[in-house]
Amino acid sequence: MPTVARPSKLSSRTQLGVGLAALLALALPGCSQQPQTSAASASTAAVQQHTGVAALDVVRPTTTCAALATVDLSTIGGAGSKVTTAMETTNAAGQPVCAVEGTLAPAITFAVQLPTEHWTQRYLQIGCGGLCGSMGGSVGAADGCAPLNAGGFVLAATDMGHQDQDGTFGKDPAKRADFAHRAQHVTAVAAKALIQAFYGQPQRYAYFSGCSDGGREALIEAQRYPEDFNGIIAGAGALNFIVQNAVFHAWQARANVGADGKPVLLAARLPLLHAAVITACDALDGLEDGLISNPLVCRFDPAILQCPAAANDTSACLTAAEIAVVRKLYDGPRDAATGTSLTPGGPQYGSELAWAGVYVPEAADGAIFSEKVSLPVLRNMVFAPDPPADFALADLHFDLATFQKLRLRHRLFDATNPDLGAFADTGGKLMLWHGWSDPHISPINSLAYYTALRTQLGDKRTDAFARLYLFPGMDHCSNGEGPYQMDLLTPMMAWVEGGSAPDAIQARQPRQDAASDFGAPRGAGGMHGPRAAPVPGAQAAALGPDMRAGAEIERTRPVYPWPATTAWDGKGDPTQAASFGRGPDAAFQMPAWAGADFFTPYPPAPQ
Repeated sequence: MPTVARPSKLSSRTQLGVGLAALLALALPGCSQQPQTSAASASTAAVQQHTGVAALDVVRPTTTCAALATVDLSTIGGAGSKVTTAMETTNAAGQPVCAVEGTLAPAITFAVQLPTEHWTQRYLQIGCGGLCGSMGGSVGAADGCAPLNAGGFVLAATDMGHQDQDGTFGKDPAKRADFAHRAQHVTAVAAKALIQAFYGQPQRYAYFSGCSDGGREALIEAQRYPEDFNGIIAGAGALNFIVQNAVFHAWQARANVGADGKPVLLAARLPLLHAAVITACDALDGLEDGLISNPLVCRFDPAILQCPAAANDTSACLTAAEIAVVRKLYDGPRDAATGTSLTPGGPQYGSELAWAGVYVPEAADGAIFSEKVSLPVLRNMVFAPDPPADFALADLHFDLATFQKLRLRHRLFDATNPDLGAFADTGGKLMLWHGWSDPHISPINSLAYYTALRTQLGDKRTDAFARLYLFPGMDHCSNGEGPYQMDLLTPMMAWVEGGSAPDAIQARQPRQDAASDFGAPRGAGGMHGPRAAPVPGAQAAALGPDMRAGAEIERTRPVYPWPATTAWDGKGDPTQAASFGRGPDAAFQMPAWAGADFFTPYPPAPQ
């Protein structure tokens, strides 16, 4: 078996503007390929050809941008809802837009960017990550999309109804409901009202794209408000919100604490663990390329790395204590009395390098994401009554009794309801996607939801409107050791507008560091702070593609809709997508865990 040099891990999260290559593609009906090296030649174009994207006329405004300041939003958001700013400006790509910002009662901030020259009758709403509290302005999973880059979409985003960064909004029932489900819905209604007022006609097609909590928000829209959008793209969704934050992340943080209160496993030890996993499972797909195509079939025992009892040098092995922590991180929490798992699944084999900073600190006194996100949720959002303000992770009991208490707001926050019959009946289309190496949200959640969807609606009906894509080596929403740049927006448009169902998606991996912050959690629960808007209209003007145009491409790979796998042809260049085709279907068994009933139909709670 050939061995392909494994690309270095991309760690920085920079946000790059739209490049010249994207702007040169304005005349194309779909999305162009970004510049590629011979390792990702034109042969890769055959992997993903989209027909059916409607050739819509450009529509220009029928009124002034300033006139939008008078649009009445009170019937949408309630008393006090209004446009606060409506001004002509240019966006990050230098395109002329009308940048609108406003509030929807009680405290939802939203931004809308309306093109003044190139609108092609499409609307795209963007989800936000973490606990929100600031605008999620990047359109991810649309790399190289010409209609988007040309300014053909009206874009909108919201902070989900709060600006506090410590989760205390969860104490307010109205703000709690806005974050859970209402904010994205009323933002959609308000944006559509502004579209009608500005262009004198409604949009032809409405789309939603989000990752992380944005993926949860996407599924909430499909479940609660099935008529809001024609096409919904949900990436790495925090759909199992309560368990994800109050159990999974809380456990991952606690599992790595020794008796002395200090972390047992540090990030410097993760490459050793990861290398052992890759050695054990990389070749299972017939190609040694540093990626595990299907972690579900990987069998790995961390014990192979355990140091001899009398070892003085532990640089090439893990101590017994470190091995114990690794097992806890993979396995997740269980009720001690019954052995019942309290989560549907944990991080998958191959994700180990991505644990750094999430639940494995860089240094003994380093911060970790898992604690930063779990504490605000536990203190302010999921229990009734709330625990004391000084509630710590050490106070949390991982047992069925605690799990029962967490059920209280499952029907409010979670987006695990598989009954999408109403959304399917409207003609809506859904694309789910997840990185196999995601350390934040286990891809088992997306697999479980998609499996529940097929159980609820049947295979034939589900195939008519839903797809799931799993990307080997991709971290949370972007970045990682595997190809992670892709365009899902164009195939979604082709599906919605022309009835051309998507098949393989081409994923690209840049040679240079073109990493993205798309989907990165923000606020107290994230590692990034909120984006500032120093002047009126800045938040609306900043909405736009999350592009890495011009990055040299190291390798490309097709990803087929689950359960199909991707298979190397055994002879072609493993860095080229053309050397791969559809492989045999993979198998997945629904996990048995304490919240298995969460993935069955339920009536949503209002607040």
